[in-house]
Amino acid sequence: MEDKLTNAQIAWRAAQDLADGSYVNLGIGFPEMIAKFQPEGREVTYHTENGVLGFGKAPAEGEEDWDLINAGKRAITLNAGASFFHHADSFSMVRGGHLDLAVLGAYQVGQNGDLANWSVGAKGVPAVGGAMDLVHGAKNVAVVTDHVTKKGAPKLLEACTLPLTGIACVTRVYTSLAVIDIRDGQFVLCEKLPQISMDQLQSVTGARLHVDGVVDDLIVPETL
Repeated sequence: MEDKLTNAQIAWRAAQDLADGSYVNLGIGFPEMIAKFQPEGREVTYHTENGVLGFGKAPAEGEEDWDLINAGKRAITLNAGASFFHHADSFSMVRGGHLDLAVLGAYQVGQNGDLANWSVGAKGVPAVGGAMDLVHGAKNVAVVTDHVTKKGAPKLLEACTLPLTGIACVTRVYTSLAVIDIRDGQFVLCEKLPQISMDQLQSVTGARLHVDGVVDDLIVPETL
């Protein structure tokens, strides 16, 4: 589908829902972009599994300090009051339910909230890693993803067919076409691009989209 959001636009939209005062883990890769679009005036404390709490935006190119990296081995900056701790303590924070939100990418999302976002192969992270802890330790789990695969197949399905990262864990999905909540084992449409119809959106979604009240237009800045 030609009319769709870029990754930056998806990340911007997800960033608008970051709650003031929240503790948030951003998954490796695409989800890390969300920190760039944190709304002014909101205090969000970012956590990374390798043991940093309170890191900031990525440094400018050429200004990296490679002693300061996140779990994806990307350079980070530190906000005032940032702290460092052992890897085991980091996962105690995750497993202890101290994170308000984890945002991850996805290969597939099931309508019951199941998440598949890892694979064994030559590309990407070759194991499930800390994601399996994050999806069941964080109070809420959101996904940012294209609505379909590169081959045009739906990523939002009645049931995942790939190895699962977590079961019934996802609460909200931000895609290139829509914002969708998962409630009572169903995809509930909250927002969609105004230029696509409900029928068009349903045709690229692998499970029924339910509507509960008004569906808002998904509006984002044209350039980011």
